[in-house]
Amino acid sequence: MRVFHLVLAPRLSGAEVLAKDLALDQSAEGMAVCVASLLPAHADFASLREELQSHDVQCWFPRHRHGLPVKLWQLFRAVRRFRPDVIFAHATIPSFYARALPLRVPVVYVMHSAGNDFERPLFRRVEHLLKGRARVVIGVSQQGVTDYVQAIGPHPSMTVVPNGVDLARFSFTDSVARSDCAPQVVQIGRYTAVKNQLLTVRAFSEVLKQVDDARLVFYGVIEDPEYQAEVIALADQLGIGERVVVAGPRTDVARVLSESNVFVMPSQSEAHSVAFLEALASGVPIVANRIPAFAFANGFPNVQLVDTEDMRCYVEAVVAALGQARAQRSLTGLTLRDTAARYRAIANQVKLAVPTR
Repeated sequence: MRVFHLVLAPRLSGAEVLAKDLALDQSAEGMAVCVASLLPAHADFASLREELQSHDVQCWFPRHRHGLPVKLWQLFRAVRRFRPDVIFAHATIPSFYARALPLRVPVVYVMHSAGNDFERPLFRRVEHLLKGRARVVIGVSQQGVTDYVQAIGPHPSMTVVPNGVDLARFSFTDSVARSDCAPQVVQIGRYTAVKNQLLTVRAFSEVLKQVDDARLVFYGVIEDPEYQAEVIALADQLGIGERVVVAGPRTDVARVLSESNVFVMPSQSEAHSVAFLEALASGVPIVANRIPAFAFANGFPNVQLVDTEDMRCYVEAVVAALGQARAQRSLTGLTLRDTAARYRAIANQVKLAVPTR
């Protein structure tokens, strides 16, 4: 079996990290695996690239940004050279490119987007044209499948495969692994309005009135630099800049979670957040928005799903979480092993009898 994973840009974000983890699992199973991208890799992905290559996973990332025709040509050449039995296209734009190739390789479209991509008329038109080229459409949540059916119509082969977390990396610890005793609230996610970092800054300014030694840290891919600048400016404007850290992505998320007292995620929407799963596995108390993507965690110990747009509610939940201990949670069906097994089964399902030459 030869498996080709295509992402938009190698970076420390959910879809790309999942693709990396799947590639490592498939390589360990004896498959030939390649991870490719349409855009150059972010600098922070360097250590993950080294990990892939050390496990004999080929990496094909362009050095420069190119226009659509060059992207298609380079992708065509990469696929022809690798000769995959199946292409997993992670997210909508990569799936468009993969399905536009004049090749017989089956394409599996994986819908990772936190929002509904098909609210955009252009995306709807392109998907209607390319729909038949997707052998399987995977939603990482039921909401993604529902959005697709409502916008595009049913696909003959659709399935939900939730993201999974590597329990060996994000194991439960019953204490905070930090030498200082200042309570730490952490939010992990791309800097973009849908992740609602600005809301967390406003809520934290109120939390400090009750827990005056607390600190807030943000980590994530800087997808929208202007939005990140707004987060910094708001913290300064509220006079809490010295209590707030606004940083880029981290490769050692497990350590960040082990050093934190509360994990917050007030996202307006999500698909099936890898960061949320990692927080669940770490045992850290969680405060998250009451949206469908997080409903599966309702009832888990020390997980509060609240209307984070209600400032009083959000603040009270964070203060309460700061008084909670870490908790063990059962993630049966949501482990990386579970997810990887589903992807292996799908790869076997769609494999062509004769590999493309």
